[in-house]
Order: sequence, then structure tokens, then C-alpha cells
Amino acid sequence: MINCLNKRIILTVFLLFITIQFSFSQDSNFDFKNKNVLIVYGGYPPHQPKKFAKKVEKWLVKNNAKVTLSGSTEIYANDKIMSKTDLIIQSVTMLDIKRNELKGLSNAISNGTGLAGFHGGLGDSFRNSTEYQYIVGGQFVAHPGGHVFYDVNIIDKNDFITKNINDFNLKTEQYYMHVDPNNKVLATTKFSGDNDYWIKNAIIPVIWKKQFGKGRVFYCSLGHSMDVFDIIEVKEILKRGLYWASESKFNPEEELLSPLYQN
Repeated sequence: MINCLNKRIILTVFLLFITIQFSFSQDSNFDFKNKNVLIVYGGYPPHQPKKFAKKVEKWLVKNNAKVTLSGSTEIYANDKIMSKTDLIIQSVTMLDIKRNELKGLSNAISNGTGLAGFHGGLGDSFRNSTEYQYIVGGQFVAHPGGHVFYDVNIIDKNDFITKNINDFNLKTEQYYMHVDPNNKVLATTKFSGDNDYWIKNAIIPVIWKKQFGKGRVFYCSLGHSMDVFDIIEVKEILKRGLYWASESKFNPEEELLSPLYQN
């Protein structure tokens, strides 16, 4: 009787796992159709920017994207390359950006190039540039306690990026961010206050999307180390977020302005 019950439990768990896997997007749904994707990496070594760039490049090429890799933000000042780019994926943490490079990046996005990134690679790139932070919609300021266990709560169950993805938990850096209150937030996290008592129950966005001119911007604060991208929910969010951001030039603008405050 017990063995039979155990078999049923194992079978149920297995079927549930298969259902979750099947409900998530298959790679065939992410055909980039020869879109030009620029991956720019560099900065803080523990974030493994080059390794992240190579991992994403492999998936993009598999799904018919034309990928250019650059280990320098100097490429942003190359008008010829930027004008042909459909999606920029940035993994650059704690560096400086030159005026002409920022101008090239800003112009490309406002004209319809998508921008996407994770963790400090997009949310803590150029601390001295408020213009850059205006594009992204937020800036990292702290991760109390370093690596901690915490929950990621999906608050938009209907959006393309988070549909059918349930809340999940993980142990990594929990980013406390200063955020544009008009972003369309898809997921949040609540701080325990165990390390900084004054932020107990503070709720901070983890995933958001926004518009900058004609360009789509996607950000997710997860991704301190490569193993985070092996978590099934994070892997799916990565795929969907990159694909969504790549569609700026090919789909009508979405109504993404979501004011937190009422006038």
C-alpha cells in the first residue's frame, strides 16, 4: 500500500514537472529571423560578463540571430553598426561611459533598438550617468546581507514575459534599487529586514519593462552568477525578455507607462 502510494506521488511530481516544462516556451517560438543583436560586456569580473555574453550568444545564434560581440562600449559610438542593430544586450558593471558612446546608445534606443540586461550588467553599469539611468529606469544601490534566500513574486500573470511563471525563491544577491515609478513592473521582492531593520517589508521591483522613445527596454535584477540562469524560471524570463525587447522595430509601441502615484 505504501509502495503504491509512493509510486503515485512520484508519478504526480514527474507529470507536474513535465507540464511545467511544456508550458514554458520552446525555442522554436523564439525565431529571431536574422535580427542584428549586439552583446556588449565588461566590467566587474565576479559577474562573469564574457561568460554571460558567450552563453547568450550561443542561444541567439541557435535561434537565427546575427550576433556581434564587443568587449568595449566604444562600439556605441559607431553609427553604422548602431543604426543596423535591432537589440542590444548589455553586461557591463561599474564602468564609465564616454559622452559620444552614451549619445550613440541613447539615439539607437530612441530610434527603435531594443535594450535588455540583467543584474549589475544593466542596472549598475555607469553610476555617474543619470542620463543612462533615465534610459534603463533604475539603478542598483545595495544588496543587504550579500547572498540571501528570498522570494521573487510575479505580479503580472498576463504579460508575455511572465505568463505561466509562478513565484519562486533562490539564494543570491537581493537587489535594492532606486526605480522609475512609471515602469511596468512584472515581478517584485520583499525584504526581510534581517540585515537592515529599517527596510523590513520594503517591496522592490525585480523585473520591469518600459519604453524609451521607440525602443523597448527590459530589465531583470537577477543574475549575479551563471548558475542563476540555470533556474528554470530565470532561464525562461531571459528568453522571453530578450525576444520581447528585440521586437521594437517590428511591432507597434505598447502602452507601458504605469504611474505608481495618482495625481
